[in-house]
Amino acid sequence: MQRLYDFLRRHPTGVDSFWAVVLFGFSMLWVVAEAGDGGTEPAIVAGVIVLLLSLTVALRRRAPEKMLLLVAGLGVVQMVTDVRPNPADFAMLALIYTVAARGGPRWATQLGLIGGLAAAPLAQIRWPASEESASGQFFLTVVLAVPFALAWVLGDSVRTRRAYFAQLEERATRLEKEREAQAKVAVAAERARIARELHDVVAHNVSVMVVQADGAAYVLDTAPEQARQALETISGTGRQALAEMRRLLGVLRTGDVKESGEYVPQPDVQQIEDLVEQVRSAGLTVDFKVEGTPRSLPSGVELTAYRIVQEALTNSRKHGGPDVGASVRLVYFDDGLGLLVEDDGRGAGHDLYVDGGADGRGHGLIGMRERVGMVGGTLDAGPRPGGGFRISALLPLKPAH
Repeated sequence: MQRLYDFLRRHPTGVDSFWAVVLFGFSMLWVVAEAGDGGTEPAIVAGVIVLLLSLTVALRRRAPEKMLLLVAGLGVVQMVTDVRPNPADFAMLALIYTVAARGGPRWATQLGLIGGLAAAPLAQIRWPASEESASGQFFLTVVLAVPFALAWVLGDSVRTRRAYFAQLEERATRLEKEREAQAKVAVAAERARIARELHDVVAHNVSVMVVQADGAAYVLDTAPEQARQALETISGTGRQALAEMRRLLGVLRTGDVKESGEYVPQPDVQQIEDLVEQVRSAGLTVDFKVEGTPRSLPSGVELTAYRIVQEALTNSRKHGGPDVGASVRLVYFDDGLGLLVEDDGRGAGHDLYVDGGADGRGHGLIGMRERVGMVGGTLDAGPRPGGGFRISALLPLKPAH
């Protein structure tokens, strides 16, 4: 049955042609019956009208407006040639319904409604029922006009329903596209966040390990104790890097069972002092001060503050040159947290903090700006007037909307 239904939906003109043939057959029986009373010539005229009316049914969906005009013209010809109402006039109902359901030009729907309502009164005027009283004729006219009105109303209801379903489908398609776009944006944002985390973890810890490894190699023969301490620092830094990498993998592997214990929590402001000590052990002189009353901050603000200090000290060690010194200031305001990281080294080139640098360099500063922007803060990075490099940030306590 479903295949048959699908076939009929794919061939609407074929279905209409079938019903046109059926209508033509019943109408010709009426023509033959009338021919016995009125002669051959009126029967030929009636036959031609019946044929054309049946043709309008077959082509009603291909050219509804043209078929409506043809039906209206044939109705006028019926009145002029005295061809009484017959089964073929059902084509008028079919065309009124089709025009109203298709929602074509406004003139066509108005013509269908007005012509259909006028057909019954005109037929009663042209072929009055002499045995009926005036009230009876009026009642009969109203009854005959009802099918035409119902055909138009049914067609208009179908048009409204189709438009409603089309709007629902369009809305569903639009929502699906919006969901896909939002999913892509979310994926891109998550990839950027993970890229920032990976950069901060790898760049800082690997930088410390490289510095310590170079120092250990330099004093390996002359000062074995210092070399041993450097190797211990490398070992500790490597373990810390692995712990943070494990935490990032835990974010990526949502739904997987953790192998053992909990992943290391995200760094916060309290761990900045440990970070400074780690950098000092790597050979960078750092002056660290906290101003204001320390208090608990939103996790996003604390992570952002830690990563900014981490990236700033990493850049000082990489770009500051020999004997560089740095200072870190944390200032607790009533409505936010201020950060100031400075060094007295050579500083980074202009392209590293403005354009992102060549060959992938400078992405740490780009990541800083993205992190600060996510919490609704402000960041200023650039060379100091007296030499060196400065990074200042203000992180509000309330997230940006």
